[in-house]
Amino acid sequence: MDPFSDPEAVTRYAEGPPRLVPGFVDLQRMTTILLAERAPENARVLVLGAGGGLELKAFAQAHPGWTFDGVDPAGEMLKLAEQIMGPLASRARLHQGYIDDAPEGPFDAAACLLTMHFVAPEERLRTVTEVRRRLKPGAAFVVAHFSFPQGEGERAQWLSRYAAFAVTSGIEPEKAEAARTAIDARLHILTPEQDEAILRDAGFSNVSQFYAGFAFRGWVGYA
Repeated sequence: MDPFSDPEAVTRYAEGPPRLVPGFVDLQRMTTILLAERAPENARVLVLGAGGGLELKAFAQAHPGWTFDGVDPAGEMLKLAEQIMGPLASRARLHQGYIDDAPEGPFDAAACLLTMHFVAPEERLRTVTEVRRRLKPGAAFVVAHFSFPQGEGERAQWLSRYAAFAVTSGIEPEKAEAARTAIDARLHILTPEQDEAILRDAGFSNVSQFYAGFAFRGWVGYA
């Protein structure tokens, strides 16, 4: 079963990122800072892959004047986002689907955290291009996901490091290994150079990496 449609797995989702993504809380804080550099106090923000609601809650707590449109294909994850946000959910409109199901905007900022590795390589450029099309000129887009070198032996090494980090965070070794195997089989992981090129090809300028946490990388670019 898809873990994002399994109600039991969804209820445990919020426990995962802080234990599996190095510096997860700080990644959210840095993303908020980068978005706020160019976003007004009453910014309208697009969040792609908003299911779970962790970044929506972080952004909303940091900036009381911001409103959000969150998009995610998993209905159960959007329900969780509403629960996670609590009273803050009144400032977010949640849309089940993909980037084509997002409002046209224009938005003052956009973010896509821990999501793009689910998007097939042939769809990734189109998705990022559609994000840019919905942004006001100069608006920031922050993206972070699995991204690491893919040379001989490197993919296995980075995924092993991911699993080792999970174990040091308290994940049972068997579960960490199962997660590593599933990620290797199912996720679409590109090299950092490929990921950065996609942002540039989609029309984003001044693209720069701001985050690296073992198997994860993050960038900011401007529409």
